[in-house]
Amino acid sequence: MKRAERQYALVDLLRGVRHPWSAARLARHFEVSQRTIERDISALQLVGVPIYADRGASGGYSILRDYSLPPLNLSAGESLAVLAGLGLLESSPYQAAAMRASAKIQAVMREEHRGPVHEALGMIRVIDAVAPKDTVTVPLGMLSDAIAARRVVRLAYLGEHADGTPDPSTSTVRDVETMGLLRAGDSWLLAGWCRLRDAVRGFRIERIIDLQILDEVPVMRDPNVWDDDLARWPTRRLG
Repeated sequence: MKRAERQYALVDLLRGVRHPWSAARLARHFEVSQRTIERDISALQLVGVPIYADRGASGGYSILRDYSLPPLNLSAGESLAVLAGLGLLESSPYQAAAMRASAKIQAVMREEHRGPVHEALGMIRVIDAVAPKDTVTVPLGMLSDAIAARRVVRLAYLGEHADGTPDPSTSTVRDVETMGLLRAGDSWLLAGWCRLRDAVRGFRIERIIDLQILDEVPVMRDPNVWDDDLARWPTRRLG
């Protein structure tokens, strides 16, 4: 969780509880150190959030019940950047979450920014990878759920001809230990340990024609396995 997200969540939590929460309890809840919580509270207090420290054995931090953080105040350029970025994710495994986030940004956008921002968005075009004809593609949200839960997935995957085009006659069924997602050129790839090939592999999402999320949560593999494989390519992390 990003710092800003945690601070918003911290305010919402304190507004919803009946009794003060100690820094130690807040730290356990957000899975951060007590010092991090204390820094978050100090930062919120500095910008005027009415968080109070109650002393004593049952003490802790509390907040005025009717207080809430103001909505994001983005400039036109910032709104354009965020909406454009979310738009790129609408053809990704995070499409549902991206669409919800986009609606929230548009709901709090300043009225004078709406026209220029939507006009600029209308001038952006994206050429996405095209799914092979006559295939059934899987719901993209299933992939992000599987990765978040660290599940093994069983997928039916299209092979390819020598020229790189899909070859339905050479499809295979693979059990894959999910590791993450890759954006390569115009395609999203599911990355994971392929048990059929006994190695790290990337699977183009448009070539996955069937997907099952298994109950198995595999033993965590050494992260260096994926990092070493990625070292062959110029990559960057998001966040």
